[in-house]
Amino acid sequence: MNAKKLTQLGLLTTVALIIFIVELRIPNLAPIPGIKLGLANIVTVYAVYRFTAKETALILYARILLGSIFGGNMLAMLYSLGGGTLCLLGMLFLRKVIDEKHIWVCSVLGAVLHNIGQISVAVAVMKTTAVISYLPFLLVSGCIAGVFTGLCAQILISRGRKAPKI
Repeated sequence: MNAKKLTQLGLLTTVALIIFIVELRIPNLAPIPGIKLGLANIVTVYAVYRFTAKETALILYARILLGSIFGGNMLAMLYSLGGGTLCLLGMLFLRKVIDEKHIWVCSVLGAVLHNIGQISVAVAVMKTTAVISYLPFLLVSGCIAGVFTGLCAQILISRGRKAPKI
């Protein structure tokens, strides 16, 4: 990996981490635990379409690890790893069939997979299936957030093409 690529990945990781930390300071919009905007996923969706699978995974896992450390909640790292891994795998597959003009669709499906991954981890950690009752609420909020983050990533990619090359 050359210095330019490493710098790009580092900057994207930093942006995602900053967005994640700022979002931690926003009060919950819903009374249901686990519902978040997921704004840092804008960077992940962008990276899925602009970088290799390995490079995107580096951005995602560095953000999850550092976000858990800086956010002070190491248990949340388990949920983020489960959701993030399933989401990433799904979006990497979907980028082969969904073009850049429809990134928001990939993002919505990624959000659904993220929620399923989180609930799966919650079932394993809590040793109860009662948490599955949260899934419908998480899926609805995840779809809404997925549309927003996907549209943001789509705008970034389309504007990136128009920007002068460095």
